[in-house]
Amino acid sequence: MRLDKPIGTLLLLWPTLWALWLASDGHPTWANVLVFTLGTLLMRSAGCIMNDLADRNVDRHVKRTCQRPLTTGEVSLKEALLLAGAVSLLAFALVLTRNTLTILLALPALFLAASYPLTKRFFPLPQAYLGIAFGFGIPMAFAAETGQVPGLAWSLLGANILWTIAYDTEYAMVDRDDDIRLGIHSSALFFGSWEVRAIMACYALALILLFRAGVQAQMGWPYKAGLAVAALIALYHYGLIKSRSREQCFKAFLHNNWFGATVFAGILLNDLLEHRS
Repeated sequence: MRLDKPIGTLLLLWPTLWALWLASDGHPTWANVLVFTLGTLLMRSAGCIMNDLADRNVDRHVKRTCQRPLTTGEVSLKEALLLAGAVSLLAFALVLTRNTLTILLALPALFLAASYPLTKRFFPLPQAYLGIAFGFGIPMAFAAETGQVPGLAWSLLGANILWTIAYDTEYAMVDRDDDIRLGIHSSALFFGSWEVRAIMACYALALILLFRAGVQAQMGWPYKAGLAVAALIALYHYGLIKSRSREQCFKAFLHNNWFGATVFAGILLNDLLEHRS
């Protein structure tokens, strides 16, 4: 479940929190905050198990993953399947406490999470699929808060897809040699020698869509200041990844937590100052 490595949960959580606060004009119900925070943790855990199930015969050939418990035999296939099912059911039980539209949206969200590991076998840009899977909490959050999914939600989802391609390409650059050897698709291979430029282009387009979302939500200067800081963070990542060093690329990937957190901080500060004025 990778509970000892919270970066995946955080990268999944930040866009969901963006959506909850923007959908509610800064006043999400605490029930929704609790349900979506726990749901994010559970679905990320389920996704990790599903990924390890799909990759159990591949992970042993990759240095970074060869000690995962399923590929070493420490955990059996049956145990992994039971755990994935239990965690997914717990997440779905949480969703059942929300409205009908949120429940209906949970069904494609589950499908996306379960099918993503398989896309690496045939889809040349699996990181785009991951972006949809990681961002599906956005329309669900709007549905839970407002009972509908407006254009603002799709702007945020588009931004999240681009951001996910950026940070997961950084991650994929770490495993590039192993992916070539094993015949696994990734955006790092898809973009080839243009991967650094593609990452920066995705950051830029993500920020443009986030700016558009801010205009749609009538956000003020604190939100835009948050985006400006996020842009500086993206430039810092360029400094890390331009050498294509595995260690630096992985450091950039982990640092994306601060990109998501900064955007959320801008939303919070905007709401705080707006409600004081």
